[in-house]
Amino acid sequence: MNNKNNKESRDFNINQHQVAGVDEVGRGPLAGPVIAAAVILDPGNPIEGLMDSKKLTEKKREILAIEIKEKALGWALGRAEVEEIDQINILQASLAAMSRAVAALSPVPQQVLVDGNKCPNVPYPVEAIVKGDTLVEAISAASIIAKVARDTEMVQLDAEYPGYGLAKHKGYPTAMHRQALIELGVTTIHRRSYKPVRDALAITGM
Repeated sequence: MNNKNNKESRDFNINQHQVAGVDEVGRGPLAGPVIAAAVILDPGNPIEGLMDSKKLTEKKREILAIEIKEKALGWALGRAEVEEIDQINILQASLAAMSRAVAALSPVPQQVLVDGNKCPNVPYPVEAIVKGDTLVEAISAASIIAKVARDTEMVQLDAEYPGYGLAKHKGYPTAMHRQALIELGVTTIHRRSYKPVRDALAITGM
């Protein structure tokens, strides 16, 4: 990490009671919603081990998600469903989910820091931070609770749509998932704007 990023990381974690970290999960999957989270951490009640959710084990994410919800000054989730993803594209749907998460926050933030390079439409000063889920603790916390929320939902959907392996791959385009699309067909929770789903529709007609 270069000096600029070190400085950014220190600056971003000052006055956390005013800063909402925002991240989303679920851009890549072929099925299910995209879910975003917004978190305002309590600087007087620190949480150890916050980092990018992808670098944590499933068990560690689940433990941290509980701690974040207990200790944070505020947290909220936002989402965009499959129909919206197909209508406006995944980038716009992800930004909409982030906006909804911020809108649901209480207390309201004075600043919003978002993982990535695009800013959602929010009525507060907002900045996009590349690799923010590594640099900013509040964004790390958001990435964790968004990931746990979406993974939990995909496990539930696996019971409703058996045979696709959703509980295992969480909707991502694994070989198993692609084969299931051809063998079992495309369901209402699959994103028809994604090429592997379109390809399966062309083969199966369903």
